[in-house]
Amino acid sequence: MSLLKNRTVVGVICIVLSLIICFGVTPLFNKGMSQKTEIVRVAKEIKAGDEVTSDMVQVVEVGGYNLPENIIKNKDTVIGTYATADLYIGDYILNTKVSQVPAVENAYLYNLDGSKQAISITIKTFSNGLSGKLQSGDIVSVIAPDYKKQGATVIPTELKYVEVISVTTPSGYDANTGEQINGENDRELPSTVTLLVTSEQGNVLAELEADGTAHLSLVYRGIPETAQEFILAQDEVIAKIYHPDLTETTDQENAVDASVENSQTVGNTSGEDLAQ
Repeated sequence: MSLLKNRTVVGVICIVLSLIICFGVTPLFNKGMSQKTEIVRVAKEIKAGDEVTSDMVQVVEVGGYNLPENIIKNKDTVIGTYATADLYIGDYILNTKVSQVPAVENAYLYNLDGSKQAISITIKTFSNGLSGKLQSGDIVSVIAPDYKKQGATVIPTELKYVEVISVTTPSGYDANTGEQINGENDRELPSTVTLLVTSEQGNVLAELEADGTAHLSLVYRGIPETAQEFILAQDEVIAKIYHPDLTETTDQENAVDASVENSQTVGNTSGEDLAQ
């Protein structure tokens, strides 16, 4: 303790510590500050839900000090992902701002494979769309008042069973995702319903949208496998209406296959009888 009370000793210790800081710690700190690293930065504005393409991002070299640990440094990692928030020019891309799957509100659009298409119809009154109760996966019938100006209200043969894939509000958000955009008390009511249809069904729906008021009635909600049975039944009806030649050919092929199977069964049975 007496040694520390000596002003000379304390002064020497302070000088040594200052030299260590100046020639040891400070250079290391400056080296860390000046160290460069490559990161991915936004080159073109990206909206939430957009798929990130090569022209939207760029690799730039920046100081590596104090960068977030989850910043993306490889361009290939971000290309093909989907933005989960709006990104602006110059923003660094964090792995929390992109997703490998589309946003919930438009994920269904990325599942289209060309065999069917998505089409939206307007809910002109609250009651037309089942009072806002429709959900993705519901099977509905489309009721057409004054169908083709003939004065009759009918369910077109093509639209007896149709699958709902989205219910959308006026601002473009999906009302069936469960997300509250403007708060619990300001939930928007749906204004359109998006349906998964064939091209033939889409044509009928487009006519109804232009000429009349379509009403939607709920047919089934529940197990996806059961819902698919309704769609398969509808597809068979459409095939018979619009592709009768193909349907007849398929029926004939099935009949021939059944006949061959029966012949083989009879042949096997006869062979067994002879062996006995």
